[in-house]
Amino acid sequence: MGGKRKARRAAPPREDLSRPSTWRLQHGAFSEPIREADPETGTPVLHRRAVDTLGLMLANGTITPEMHEAGAIFRTLFRAAALDGIATSQLIRLAGATHGDVSNRQLDARRRVAEALDALGGHDSPGGSCAWFVIGLEFSVREWAMRQGWAGRPVHGPVAQGILVAALGMLAKHFGLTPRQRAA
Repeated sequence: MGGKRKARRAAPPREDLSRPSTWRLQHGAFSEPIREADPETGTPVLHRRAVDTLGLMLANGTITPEMHEAGAIFRTLFRAAALDGIATSQLIRLAGATHGDVSNRQLDARRRVAEALDALGGHDSPGGSCAWFVIGLEFSVREWAMRQGWAGRPVHGPVAQGILVAALGMLAKHFGLTPRQRAA
């Protein structure tokens, strides 16, 4: 005696795992997939790299490679100076060190970040603030523009991007990536 057969439910469509999800794409773009061999198994795999603000500006031609490199140097110094507020456990502990001790590497990086900010007009200047938040803390230009304001007025998108481009140009000069022009 046969019973009624249950109708099969249609399986929900599976997400294509070879592409970034819709949720991830709303948070930034990706580069074209790069095909490489997996170092352990040798099988071909596709890698997609997340593109940051400076990478997008370089790809669009908004900034020069020297400006991009200056931003990368500033970001590296910012991270080495431990100014980003990311709390991590120390993998190597210094003998006799307390929680508040700062390594020589951090001190040197902090000095170099302070010199770079001085070259931009100080931490409270538009260029210094933009470098701190957009390059150092990796805020988007839009987030920084909404957060920052002068005389009670917000900074509009194109103006904020112009401030970032100017700051990157000054950083490129400061780090010696572009030659100083002599006045004729």
